[in-house]
Amino acid sequence: MELVSVIIPTYNRAAWLKEAIESVLNQTYRHFELIVVDDGSTDTTGALLQQYETVLSVLYTSHRGPSASRNCGIVAARGVYIAFLDSDDVWLPDKLRTQMLFFQDHPEARVCQTEEIWIRNGVRVNPMQKHKKYSGWIFEQCLPLCIVSPSSVMIERSVFGEVGLFDETFLACEER
Repeated sequence: MELVSVIIPTYNRAAWLKEAIESVLNQTYRHFELIVVDDGSTDTTGALLQQYETVLSVLYTSHRGPSASRNCGIVAARGVYIAFLDSDDVWLPDKLRTQMLFFQDHPEARVCQTEEIWIRNGVRVNPMQKHKKYSGWIFEQCLPLCIVSPSSVMIERSVFGEVGLFDETFLACEER
C-alpha cells in the first residue's frame, strides 16, 4: 500500500476544519499521513488542532496564502501521492481508496481527480456543464477557468519535482 500525504491548508476556518479533518480520518483507505498547514490563523484553529495532535502533523506558517501553505505541506510530505483538501470541504469515505484503485489500474497515470458535490447554504447544487471533469490531456480545458479542484485531485509526488510547486503569487485558482 502506497502512502498518501493529505495536505489541508487552513486560515481562520476553525468553524469548518473539524469536519474536513474528520472526513480524512474516516477514509476507508488507511495508509495516509495527514498534514494541516495553519497559515497564520488568528481564530481558534490552533486550539482545535491541538485536539488532533496524535493523529496528524501541524505546520504553522505566517499568513502567505493557500499556495504557500500547500507548498509547505508538499515539502514536508513523505507520501508517494499527494492529495489536497481545502479546509471548508469534506471527502466521502471512499475518496482515497477510489483514487488509489485508479492508479493501480492505470500505472501510467500520474494525476487523477474525482467528481464533486457542491453544496451552497445547505442545498446541493450541480456544477454547471462548464465545470465538467475531463480525462486525458486536459490542459486546454483548464485555461479558461479552474477545472481541477484541489480537493478532488491526487498527484504522484514526483510530478512536483518535475514541474515545480504552486505559484505563490496567484491569489485564486492557484492550482492552474
